[in-house]
Amino acid sequence: MSRIGKKPIDIPSGVDVKVAGPIVSVKGPLGKIDWSLSSGLGVSMAGGQLVVNRSNEDRQVRAMHGLTRAELSNIVHGVTKGYERNLEITGVGYKVAVQGRTMSFSLGYINPVIYPIPVGIDVKVDKQTLINVKGADKRLVGQVAANLRSIKPPDVYKQKGVRYAGEVLRKKAGKTGK
Repeated sequence: MSRIGKKPIDIPSGVDVKVAGPIVSVKGPLGKIDWSLSSGLGVSMAGGQLVVNRSNEDRQVRAMHGLTRAELSNIVHGVTKGYERNLEITGVGYKVAVQGRTMSFSLGYINPVIYPIPVGIDVKVDKQTLINVKGADKRLVGQVAANLRSIKPPDVYKQKGVRYAGEVLRKKAGKTGK
């Protein structure tokens, strides 16, 4: 049996979990997230804990057992505490501004890059160069942060661009002139 899959998930107070067939709905103070179970998996509530069960020992079902438990644990954590990623912009004249549900990046391109903020994500900008991405869905927060970084990935020679906070980059030496 899966070591991760057999661990029960503790449900904190203020979180409501509903199981309707293959759909698990988790509602908490930061939002509501639905997760659809794979075939062969089931979820049961017992004493304030959520337990993921599997119906057979097929290879695919065994593979999805631990994954489903980890995803449900992330969802419970997300609706109670949330997730966040921080990005920083480095470079002369590089900046970002938030207007409503869109972000406008000035990153050395001819025109500013416009990025629409998805539903369920909150973005805050400090000092025009620090971006804080928050949300209840771990996957969505990570994907939005990756999309923002991909607008202008950090350059290996000049270290300019959008990077994760605390990301360590290896600087390459340029060509030597004679």
